[in-house]
This record gives sequence, C-alpha cells and structure tokens, in this order.
Amino acid sequence: MYQTLFLQAGGGGIGNYILIPLMFLVLYLFMIRPQMQKQKKEKKFQTSIKKGTKIITTSGIHGKIVDLIDADNTCVIETGAGKIKFERSAISMELSKKYAPAELKKK
Repeated sequence: MYQTLFLQAGGGGIGNYILIPLMFLVLYLFMIRPQMQKQKKEKKFQTSIKKGTKIITTSGIHGKIVDLIDADNTCVIETGAGKIKFERSAISMELSKKYAPAELKKK
C-alpha cells in the first residue's frame, strides 16, 4: 500500500529538473543582469566626470565639480551653501538640461 502511494506521488520526473534551472535563468535575466549593467554604467560615469560638470549626488545635493582629487578618489563640489568634499562614488548623475528646472533651460 505504501509503495503505490509513493509511486503515485512521485510523478513529474523530468519537469522538476527543468523548472529549477528555468527559475534561475529568469532570476538572472530580470534581476541580476540589469543591476550589473546599471553598476557598470554608473562606474563609467563616475570615472569620466570632469571639472565644471553639474551633477547630483546620491543624497540629492545639486552642485558643480570644482576640483578632482585622484589620489584619494574624491572631488570638491560647489553648492549653494559652499564647497563640499565628496567621494566619486557618491555622485549619482549629471545634471543636464533634461533634468534642470524650466528657469535654467531659458538661460
């Protein structure tokens, strides 16, 4: 009696072997790969910044790069409150005309 229950419950066979790798493939394609591409893009941007570039930090501070210090991977950013020293990894994106308010676009 136990043998017949065991054999009936054990169905599925090869379907289980295909389902698990398929789940990992979907996880990789929709979660891991896009995150890796985003990190590569951010790293490339952070290494290509120059003096005079208007930027936004990850904490939301808007400013302009005044000085780059390559020795310790930092930069000095001029904001409305003064000059602040930041790590390059804290720079999120470039403040382009696309992200600037309407008043800045008119100038």
